[in-house]
Amino acid sequence: MKIALIGYGKMGHEIERIALERGHQIVCRIDIGEEDQFTSPEFRSAEVAIEFTSPQSALQNYRRAFAAGVPVVSGTTGWLEGLDEIREECEKNGKTFFYASNFSLGVNIFFALNSYLAKIMNRFTDYEVSIEETHHIHKQDAPSGTAITLAEGIIEQRDDKEKWVLGEKTAPGELPIKAFREDEVPGIHTVIYESVNDAIRISHDAKNRSGFALGAVLAAEFTRGRKGFLGMKDMLGAL
Repeated sequence: MKIALIGYGKMGHEIERIALERGHQIVCRIDIGEEDQFTSPEFRSAEVAIEFTSPQSALQNYRRAFAAGVPVVSGTTGWLEGLDEIREECEKNGKTFFYASNFSLGVNIFFALNSYLAKIMNRFTDYEVSIEETHHIHKQDAPSGTAITLAEGIIEQRDDKEKWVLGEKTAPGELPIKAFREDEVPGIHTVIYESVNDAIRISHDAKNRSGFALGAVLAAEFTRGRKGFLGMKDMLGAL
């Protein structure tokens, strides 16, 4: 498969390594200041583009890829105010877009566990729930997309939660998320249920970027030849 990389930092390099190991070809690499390559024959020849950049540039990257007729797999977070625009492009104009806040298989198992636990804990409101996430100092958005997905999974199941907030809880119905930025931490996410008597914690600790990169390449393989707005549930359901 012919793959284009949008964003060629540490994650882009790891995706490239795994894609090559799986027999794919990298036909184009676009990094900061190289936006003219979106109109190049090399980029247009790609069957899928994998995008890991910044919240500030993500939407424009998607628009440029769509204009070139190239499907996009993206793991960039912090841009979701533009989600409806991208979904509409897929539904009305036949574009293809695969989005995940986290491509790790382990994290997606963690999402399922989080939702199941939240459903159980809905009956035990003496336990106050919160989320903590820690990432490397280069991460630009806070809270992480993974933390937001965890929060949304809890809110869906808990009658006493209406929205998540970054920082301390200030009103009933809020689910607090604390975000920490330390060294080169790939990602640690912890959901905490705490009462006056005890605490329940579930956690996912990423050891490196390889799990995320492999998931992104698998998503690209899944996306090729498909249409519409896709996600991890679509891919995992097809495995």
